[in-house]
Amino acid sequence: MPRGPKGEKRPADSIQSAFLVGRIATEEVVEELDKKSAAAMLGKLGGKARAAALSPAKRKAIAKKAAKKRWSK
Repeated sequence: MPRGPKGEKRPADSIQSAFLVGRIATEEVVEELDKKSAAAMLGKLGGKARAAALSPAKRKAIAKKAAKKRWSK
């Protein structure tokens, strides 16, 4: 039996799956989104904005520090 992202059972039959999609579309069944995935999406956007705001010298310093830490083991 297929499982959803939260471990709930999902219908394996294609007709049952289509019926479930129809119920979700007509809002008879409410499917909640995972809050962590939304936070992860916003976090990725924040990282790009931070990188765009940093000067090239500052980005280089951060990268050197990260490489040093990564390879010090």
